[in-house]
Amino acid sequence: MYDKVMEQDGRIGAGCFAHARRKFDELVKYNLSPVGTQAILRIASLYKIERQIQGLSNEDRLAARQSSSMPLCVNLHEWLKLERQRVPLGSATAKAIAYSLNRWDLLTAYLDNGAVQIDNNHIENLMRPCDGQKGMALRR
Repeated sequence: MYDKVMEQDGRIGAGCFAHARRKFDELVKYNLSPVGTQAILRIASLYKIERQIQGLSNEDRLAARQSSSMPLCVNLHEWLKLERQRVPLGSATAKAIAYSLNRWDLLTAYLDNGAVQIDNNHIENLMRPCDGQKGMALRR
């Protein structure tokens, strides 16, 4: 099904930084690695930029992402690759890092298109069961 949707004209694949972040949240929650905390802080910097540029035109968002988010993503990518070499294979930390590295091109697709979001939280919220009011998804 996904492949059929992606074959339509103008469609591009994009990853979800919220999903990547959740992998590091688990490390912090279970006190498995200080890498989790550092990754969360770095990802939070990307979300801060997204909050600041919310409501701008696609062109202005793209420009802001290129100048502000792109360097942070380059730094995050290099840091993840370095940390991946330092942690034991098969560890929870290695798996969290691998999740992001394996999806890096999709996670950073938003940097090249002002219309693409950093995550898909908005769409996921719309898909949750509603409480009877249009567009009001219940949170668990």
